[in-house]
Amino acid sequence: MPPPLAVGARVAMLSPSGPLQGPHELERAVATAESLGWEVEVGQHALRRTGYFAGDDAQRGDDLLAALHDDRIDGIWCLRGGYGAARLLPRLSVELLQRFPKALLGYSDITALHAAWQHAGLVSYHGPTARAPLSDFSRDSLVRALQAGTDSCGAAPDARVVRGGRVTGRLVGGNLALVSSLCGTPWAVDCRDAIVVLEDVGEATYRLDRMLTQLRLAGALDGCVGVAFGHCTDCPDTTEDGTRTVEAIVTELADALQVPTLHGIPVGHISDQWTVPFGAMATLDADARTLSVHTTAVSRFH
Repeated sequence: MPPPLAVGARVAMLSPSGPLQGPHELERAVATAESLGWEVEVGQHALRRTGYFAGDDAQRGDDLLAALHDDRIDGIWCLRGGYGAARLLPRLSVELLQRFPKALLGYSDITALHAAWQHAGLVSYHGPTARAPLSDFSRDSLVRALQAGTDSCGAAPDARVVRGGRVTGRLVGGNLALVSSLCGTPWAVDCRDAIVVLEDVGEATYRLDRMLTQLRLAGALDGCVGVAFGHCTDCPDTTEDGTRTVEAIVTELADALQVPTLHGIPVGHISDQWTVPFGAMATLDADARTLSVHTTAVSRFH
C-alpha cells in the first residue's frame, strides 16, 4: 500500500494513452490537483499528439519511466484514458515497479498499468482521470482512498442484486476491453480469490458478450469470488440482428460463475465514481448492495 498522498505530496501528471484536447484540460487538471494540496510535475510530453496517442510510444514511455525513477514523485495521476497504455508495458517490469513504488490513479485505458502494478504486488487506484471535472461525490471517494486511507467505496443503493451473497477478496479488474485484451499476455489480470470490478464504454452489447466469453473460455475468471460490475456507458443493445441487454449479459455471467454479483456500482465512465484501490482487500455484500474496502490489510499478490 503506497503512503497517503497528503498535502504537499508531489504528483506527476502524465498522458500514457490518448491526447488531451488542448492546454485548457491540462490547466484544469493542475488546478484540481492543487486544490487537493498536491504539488504538480507535468510530464514533458503531456500535451503531445501523434495520431490517437499523446506522443509516440517512446515519448509516453519516457515520461512514465522518468516519473517512476524520480524520488521526488509520490504518485502518478494519469490525465486521460483513450488508448496506448498497453503499448508501454514492454518497458516495465515487476522489479522496476517494486524498486520505485508510486501511487497510480486513473481508469479506462489505464487498466493496462493497473495490471502491471498488481503483478508487482502494489495497490493502485482505479478512479477519475485528472482532466475531467471532479464531482463532489468523486472527490470525496478520492480523498478517502488517497489521503485519509479509509474506505473509499461503501453503499451502492442503485445497484442491482444479480446474485446474492457475501464474500471477501482482493479487488482487481478495470475496463473490460483492456482486461480481455491482456488475457494470454504476461500482464493478464489474476482473478483468483478476487472480487472482479468491471466497466466499459462505447461497446455494443454483443462485444461485451464476446469479451466476457473470451475471459470465461480462457479460464481467466476461474477462482474469482465475486463480481462488482459498474456502468457500461453508451453501450447500445440493439443491432440489425436483434437486441440483448447488458443486464442479461451480466446475469448470464453471474449464473456461470456462481458468485455474488452486483451490477451498477458507481464505477465507470460516469461523473460520480468511486476510487477503488486495486490490490486491497474488500468485502462485497451483494444483498446489502455494499462494497467495503479493508483499510488495514492488503493481500499478497498470488
